[in-house]
Parts: sequence; C-alpha cells; structure tokens
Amino acid sequence: MPSKRIFDRIDSIQLRGVTKKYEGRFAINDLTLDIEGGEMLILIGPSGSGKTTTLRMINRLIEPDSGTIHINGQDIIELEQVSLRRNIGYVIQNIGLFPHMTIAENIGLVAKLEGWDKEKISERVKYLLDFVSLPSEMFMNRYPHQLSGGQQQRVGLARALVMDPPLLLMDEPFGALDPILRKQLQEEFCIIREKLGKTIIFVTHDIEEAFKLADRIGIMDDAKLVQIGTAEELIFHPANDMVASIVDTGKKFKHLDTLRIRDLMTPLDNKYVHAASLAVDEAIDSMLAKDIELAVVSNGNEPVGIVRLPDLMRLGETSDTIGDHAVSVPSFASDELLEPSLKDLHEKGHSIAFVTDNGRISGFLFPNDVFRQLV
Repeated sequence: MPSKRIFDRIDSIQLRGVTKKYEGRFAINDLTLDIEGGEMLILIGPSGSGKTTTLRMINRLIEPDSGTIHINGQDIIELEQVSLRRNIGYVIQNIGLFPHMTIAENIGLVAKLEGWDKEKISERVKYLLDFVSLPSEMFMNRYPHQLSGGQQQRVGLARALVMDPPLLLMDEPFGALDPILRKQLQEEFCIIREKLGKTIIFVTHDIEEAFKLADRIGIMDDAKLVQIGTAEELIFHPANDMVASIVDTGKKFKHLDTLRIRDLMTPLDNKYVHAASLAVDEAIDSMLAKDIELAVVSNGNEPVGIVRLPDLMRLGETSDTIGDHAVSVPSFASDELLEPSLKDLHEKGHSIAFVTDNGRISGFLFPNDVFRQLV
C-alpha cells in the first residue's frame, strides 16, 4: 500500500531537549534547535560531536532517549516510520547504490515500492537524471560501476528526490570526493538547491563547504550545539575558542591586495593531466578509472585546455582525440597578485583558471571560492 503523504512542505522543525546516550556516553546532549522552512542548515564539528545522530533522529533511524522533535507542529514519534521516511530524502557519503540494478532501477526503486506504474517511474527518472546533469538517454541503462564517483553521487541525490520530499537530509555527500571534483559538485548543488526550494539539513567536516552552501551553520562539539548563526556571525562573533578555530576567525585580517595566486590555488594532482593526443574513448575510460570529471589537456608540458567527462561521453563513438575538444581557460603564474587576476576572470566570466610555475601547470584557481576563503 502506498505511504501517506505527510508533508507537502516544511514550515518548521523543532528539536527540544533531545538526548541520546550509548553505553552511558552522550551522543546528543539536550539539543534544542529551530530550523526554518526552506533554509539550508549545515551542521559541522569534530567526529563524534553528534551531527549524524541528529540527522538519524529526525528520520527516526534512531529514537531519542528523551526530548521531542516536531515537524510542522507534529511530534514525529506519533507518525508511522515508513511514511515519515518516504517524506524525507536522505543522501549519504557512501551512496549505497545496488550494483546489480541499472541507474534507472536504483532511482525508481522507492517509487516502484509505492506502486507507481512503469511509465510514471520512467518519466520521473528521466526528469531527475536530466535535473542532476546526467543525460537520461545516456545513463538510464548503465550500472553503478560504469559511473564516476561524482556521477554516482548525483544518482544518490536523484534517488533521494524521486518522491519529491519537502525535506532533505544530507550526510557528508561530497566527503569522499577529491577536492577538485568536490568543488565542481558544490557549484552544481548551489544551482540545484535554488531550483529545489526545499528545506535541507546538511552535515560536513569542511568549513569552506559550509560557508559556500549554508544559510546558517550550527557548530557542534561533545554532543552539544555550541553556536548557530550565519557565516559572518560565526566569524566575527565566535562563542568560544573552539568556534573561532573551526571558522578560522583570523582570516578576516587577510588583505586581498597582498595575496598571491599561490595562496588560494587548488594544487593539481597528476591524475588530472591527459595528453592532447589521447583518444576520446581512452580518456573516458581513464577518467572513470581515476574518478575524475575534469581533465587537463596538455601538449608536452604546456596546458592546452580542459575537457569534462559528461561532454566527452556525449560525443558517442568518434575517432577524435581530446585535443580536438579541449576548451581553453585563462592561465596565471602562481606568483602573480591575486586581486587583478580575479578582476580579470570576473570581467571575462571565467569560473576556472590554470595556475602555472615556470610554464608548467601546478594548480587551478576557482574565483567563486575566493571570497569564502577570505572572509
């Protein structure tokens, strides 16, 4: 029997005095928290501080020892568990896709269990794949092992959205990805989030990720909520030394006009470098094996441009090399001043640039991230 639709939207989530112990040790200690409908709240703190436990209590994978959790004024303890969870999307770091099922089957599984007909499931899966930047005609019939880590994470998000839940819980969804791919997915998620218009509670260990994505940030430590606020509130008015350390309060004293590009570049891992003469199909295989979605195309030691995995996959069978499809990006020497370089990138609308040392590429500059790192 299909689960009952409990919430069409989230107006408020209230946790009052929520406590959970394991073997006499607090996992959550007297947590009181208000979450506004439509906001993105990010929880951050050391391992064991209670972040994931909080998420798991909201969808009742864990029951609190005491305290209450209300969604739209309803005590969730009074709601049927399966129905509650079908109204909440849950995205985790280790996506948990079923390896023997196609991508379409993985995404549509819950809808199938809910009794949707095949045509309705297919339409929903196609929509969601396109929504998360995975062309449906290309990915529906693939299997998880044929996807990169970033693509699998997008599938995990699509699966969480299949029932159009008004609330999303996301537990370090980008935590297992390398820094460059993580930045790409963060940029994509900023766009997706605006389109979704959902309430999101997101757990991370990365303060830069929190600054980039959150409306508010909750700092947790030793099973307690230490402080909650906007990035600016936490940076300029930290509650204690622990909060100041996490948000790196000292960053507000940096002076942009003295910084060099090397101070804020993302170092390059050699796995990203691919020869311009490499065949497209070989590059696709290499990028999937290395779990990357962006490659630097080089001619000897000289960077030619970049290619992105989804673009290469859209080409289909071809005898082309990746040099034929490389997109040029600006290049700056690592010792150049940061401020004029950022101004140039902004005026020309570039979201990525090469950083070079003695003519050889040594990293990337992502201008959209710079403000977050400087606040």
